[in-house]
Amino acid sequence: MKRLFSLGLFVAGLTLIPSAVIAQKAYGPGVSDTEIKIGNSMPYSGPASGYGSQGRAEVAYYKMINSKGGVNGRKINFITYDDAYSPPKTVEQTRKLVEQDEVLAVTGTIGTATNSAIQKYMNQKKVPQLFVSSGASKWNDPKNFPWTVPLYAGYIMEGRIAAKYVLQAKPDGKIAILYQNDDAGKDYVKGFKEGLGEKISKVVAEKTYEVTQPTLDAEVVTLKHSGADTLFVMATPKFGAQAIKKVGELNWKPLTYITSVTSSIKNVMLPAGIENSTGVITALYTKAATDPRWNDAPDMKEYIAFLKEWMPGDDPSDSSISTGYISASLTVKVLSECGDNLTRENLMKVITSQKNVTLPLLQPGVMLTITPDDYSGYKAQQMVRFNGKTWEPFGSLMTAD
Repeated sequence: MKRLFSLGLFVAGLTLIPSAVIAQKAYGPGVSDTEIKIGNSMPYSGPASGYGSQGRAEVAYYKMINSKGGVNGRKINFITYDDAYSPPKTVEQTRKLVEQDEVLAVTGTIGTATNSAIQKYMNQKKVPQLFVSSGASKWNDPKNFPWTVPLYAGYIMEGRIAAKYVLQAKPDGKIAILYQNDDAGKDYVKGFKEGLGEKISKVVAEKTYEVTQPTLDAEVVTLKHSGADTLFVMATPKFGAQAIKKVGELNWKPLTYITSVTSSIKNVMLPAGIENSTGVITALYTKAATDPRWNDAPDMKEYIAFLKEWMPGDDPSDSSISTGYISASLTVKVLSECGDNLTRENLMKVITSQKNVTLPLLQPGVMLTITPDDYSGYKAQQMVRFNGKTWEPFGSLMTAD
């Protein structure tokens, strides 16, 4: 598979963020006085190609950083390959990054199944597997997999929050569940059922789907016939749009709750049809660029300016772009804090010392904390409702407690 993007090497420029002076330089693989080499694989093709814009956003962000002099005078050489959302291809591309390209770390790879395929390898090689774009519970396992750190809020936590909301909104409701048949889907449903607790009997129907299916129309029809008036959906963008659209076509009017990974306005809500997606609920830890309430927020202004200069023509409503932006900004933050001690070991030490960090585009009050004993960075989310144009926040932050 040919390399999709690779940032060139340049002479060291200005320091991006001042760091403490370290008397002795210490470099790991992929690091020199002029560069820091990192990489990942992304679904630029295949059934989850809607997430590919996250990788393009990361490429653009690192280009922007390099234009300003890089990180402590070193330019970022970011290498990203297409894995088509196929775990065997993810293994192939990751081995290439580690063994041939000799990157310092792999950062921002998307998907539960894809990251699962490389987790053991990365930890055996002691190569940082950073800011995994998945909220599966397995990423928060510092004892057994100390080199793997998630970016997303945990799926189990999010599932519990969803159940908490559903019980408040529909205390006498009947619940149908539709989810992707993989570790991510199972984690979400596990958390959702835990959140229901003794109200688990409210679940009257469940259906799973495979990512290889052309549609999930039959599953939605079956769930409608269950008599449910509440629908909980965990799906990747393509299938999320299909589910919401089919619900509308069937003239079914359940309270529809979708997970955050299904919440892209560009790739889910608009393709599903505004008439079908308006009123859908989810919980987010990030701001929606299309929400006018954030127009004057400094972090949103910077983000919109970034899009105009570095990703002209891309849609601000694509949440995969904002995820890539957040992931890349966090990567730059921790690399900067490493100073001249850019070893894999020190990088992990810095990452697991983050406390109450406010990243760009996070909802007010949402902060990131990563400790050596707990890699799950986020503990709260904001309930939001799609109003036909954007995700509109309502209520206060919710936790899984």
